[in-house]
Amino acid sequence: MNIALKEALAAVWCDELQASIVDAGLVKQCDVEGGLASIRLVYGFAAKSQHAAMRQKVTMAARKIEGVRDVRVVIDTQIVAHAAQHGVERLGQVRNVIAVASGKGGVGKSTTTVNLALALAAEGARVGVLDADIYGPSIPTMLGITGRPESEDGQSIEPKEGHGLQTSSIGYLIDKDEAMIWRGPMVTQALEQLLRQTNWRDLDYLIIDLPPGTGDIHLTLSQRVPITGAVIVTTPQEVAIMDARKGLRMFEKVSVPVLGVVENMSTHLCSNCGHVEHIFGSGGAQTMASDFNISVLASLPLDIRIRRDADDGRPTLVSDPDGEISAIYMALARKVSVSVAKLGRDMTGKFPKIVIQKT
Repeated sequence: MNIALKEALAAVWCDELQASIVDAGLVKQCDVEGGLASIRLVYGFAAKSQHAAMRQKVTMAARKIEGVRDVRVVIDTQIVAHAAQHGVERLGQVRNVIAVASGKGGVGKSTTTVNLALALAAEGARVGVLDADIYGPSIPTMLGITGRPESEDGQSIEPKEGHGLQTSSIGYLIDKDEAMIWRGPMVTQALEQLLRQTNWRDLDYLIIDLPPGTGDIHLTLSQRVPITGAVIVTTPQEVAIMDARKGLRMFEKVSVPVLGVVENMSTHLCSNCGHVEHIFGSGGAQTMASDFNISVLASLPLDIRIRRDADDGRPTLVSDPDGEISAIYMALARKVSVSVAKLGRDMTGKFPKIVIQKT
């Protein structure tokens, strides 16, 4: 590496990591030859929307070096697998599993799931969504995906695709109005089959939309699914926060890192007069985050467009990708991706397996 160029790049700040690109280890190449500065950055998280601004900052820093007449900046994204719970079998084509959970229903967990997944994809990641709400699957409706999945071997199924996402849901296998009258063990088995018998293809992130609650089913799933980290979704009102805290405690008990909390319906902006009102209270998610030393990843407004878009099968990231609400989801995706990148890497594949043979 060119020492002078590296020193110049040390002044370039990465907002996502709150560190210089050199200190953060993003710089993999910085050479100067014949007046051309060649710089290569490798992001371990999804932030494609920020690459153009970063190229500009790096270019400006490199041009300050004497003798540099031209600058070439390449930014790659390489998302690696991070550690999950010990003793849980990993998924071969999935690097990281992110669970989206809530203590109670009706707080916008599934809406958060689909928009988070779409935002991660927009930021350059390969993303899948597993609808783990066996009793009330909503992902097919929210993504506007219909039809039954294909199976080439009669044992596994191909993920249904829509809006750039790979998806799997019990909703693809049953009639729309059919009620799933199953006991806990049957639900757990069905979820494991959906998880492990879907032919996921080279995913950076698999987002799992967990059912609401913290019962035996949720504990069992948390112990059997190789979860990298969890996102808790709540609304500001006290009863939702109480249940969200229980959901967080559940993940703590099974050693799953909680990446942060998303507060839905935090404010309502009147479409007629513009008055901002905290219909469901205020400050609940921030208090919870402070108590558990986690971050509030995003605060989403109570907005009719979010509900309407999901009901129409065109979530906000699809229907209005450049709008202010989509910008919140994009920022959420970057924070989640960075939080995962800061976790310990999965090293299970680095150690040899011990095989005992009879002689």
